[in-house]
Amino acid sequence: MKRRTFVGGATGLAALGTFGAPALAQKITGDVRFLCGFPPGGNADLLCRLLAEAAKSEIGQNILVENKAGAGGFIANETLANAAPDGRTIGLAAMAAMAVSPVMPGLKLPINVDTDITPISPVANVYNILVFAKSAPFRTVPEMIELAKKNPGKLTYASAGNGTSQHLAGELFKKMAGVDLLHVPYRGGAPAIQDMVAGTVQMMFGNLPEFLGQISAGNLIPIAFGGASRAPAFASLPLMSQYLPGYRVDNWFAVFGPRNMPADIVDLWNKTLRAALAKPDIQKRYAENAMEIFTGSPAELKATIAADRKKWQEIIQSVGMKNE
Repeated sequence: MKRRTFVGGATGLAALGTFGAPALAQKITGDVRFLCGFPPGGNADLLCRLLAEAAKSEIGQNILVENKAGAGGFIANETLANAAPDGRTIGLAAMAAMAVSPVMPGLKLPINVDTDITPISPVANVYNILVFAKSAPFRTVPEMIELAKKNPGKLTYASAGNGTSQHLAGELFKKMAGVDLLHVPYRGGAPAIQDMVAGTVQMMFGNLPEFLGQISAGNLIPIAFGGASRAPAFASLPLMSQYLPGYRVDNWFAVFGPRNMPADIVDLWNKTLRAALAKPDIQKRYAENAMEIFTGSPAELKATIAADRKKWQEIIQSVGMKNE
């Protein structure tokens, strides 16, 4: 079983195309609630709305996106856990909620993510990328590593806060490169990016969508992708694994159901979402918004969660991270 099923090439898209309208669609009767744990206007909200529109014809019902932002997505996750498992309520959850939050010291969760919600299908991966400030005195990963080794604790990297995916990506880099970088946490990605543009901090490991505007304006320099693939718009950039073999950061989103969702309804939704992801318009919109299609079975999603949780728990423990 492959741990990741990223679908981008011709073979993968052809495989997606084999999923037609699900045979069990009559089991879902009435409007569907699609819970989003993040506010309107962001990447997660956009993803929910794209999927809701594309899956509507497959499931045969209206799919209404309901934003319940807060607590790192757990307000929505708790609402999902307590919904009826009849297929009329589904929710989007991020990698951090499933693989980081459960192993973050000092963080008390309102639900048990392993038993209180039901894995259905991964649906997207957001490209992770390293960007440099224009003022940074280096332009490649090897140059940065060399300077960091000569000046331990002097080079700075920004994040959206302690324990965020940006922070974890930076700490993974430090561990694998054998360098000491100074972590500068902010209250969110926007102020971190503003300070990078201003030259206050030198670099950031983050999600491509949040950098696109400043990259287009020439204020930030894209350097290397942290995942297994490159965004088509930046196909000439290297992968971080070329410099640090084994380095990989995936920031994925997946759809879940309430606790105790029956297997046939899980299968129905899995097939529905795969059929939605096979649509050319969805593939186009994903590419435009710096996301790649990521799909698989519920079992593969569970395996991904387990592997990522183990990986990030080791990083969290090695640097003594805790919820603050």
